[in-house]
Amino acid sequence: MNTNENIREILEEFKDCAYLDDKLSDIKYKYIPICDDKTSYAMTERGWRRFGFVHFTPECKSCNECKTIRIDVKNFKFTNSHKRVLNKNKDLKIYIQKPTISMEHLQLFNKYHDYMSDKKDWQTNNITPRDYHTSYVEGASTYGKEILYFLDDKLICVALSDVLENGISAVYCYYDHTYQDRSLGKFSILIQLSMAKNANIPYMFLGYWIKDHHSMGYKEDYAPFDILQNRPNLDEECIWERYEKRK
Repeated sequence: MNTNENIREILEEFKDCAYLDDKLSDIKYKYIPICDDKTSYAMTERGWRRFGFVHFTPECKSCNECKTIRIDVKNFKFTNSHKRVLNKNKDLKIYIQKPTISMEHLQLFNKYHDYMSDKKDWQTNNITPRDYHTSYVEGASTYGKEILYFLDDKLICVALSDVLENGISAVYCYYDHTYQDRSLGKFSILIQLSMAKNANIPYMFLGYWIKDHHSMGYKEDYAPFDILQNRPNLDEECIWERYEKRK
């Protein structure tokens, strides 16, 4: 585990919840300038997410709706629907590398958020090069990757992922909705699942899930999955429960 003396921790309390209108959120943040694979996995398994050097997890006092979920990769089966998504994107070129930044990244990111602002009433987020670098390039260590998807020579999707020894954590994905018939968000998850299967990585983490929430329903497409039932510290055991998709 890390013993980095420069780790800083804060708790942000009583903020409006980004998902549930009638709830307040409390988020714990840890700034970790050097985070090894073992520590990063231990945190991911216990409900932490990472952007740059900052890890965070919900510690809401009055709510426990946000659940960390993981897919049992070995036993995951690609459905006919999944196979159709994979097949319709077989003409894309895919590159996996350390996270980078370019004008193509920034333009695609801002285009994605403009679309989501109009469609889902997201807060407008025109990102600056510095903010993008801070959130998506820094802190990658040995495991942070970006997966780039090109149609001919055009960048149409970027996925950020932590590829750890025992689990892949899907950090973030953005894409061009001009190609929405390709289901690029789903495709990127399926590609990461394929990566995990090929590398014998046992789990893929899909971040947080709120049951029956309109913006998180898509995650049920990858059920059955395991749900973290507790909020363990790094020296405590995780309690997982299997969730089966409703028929």
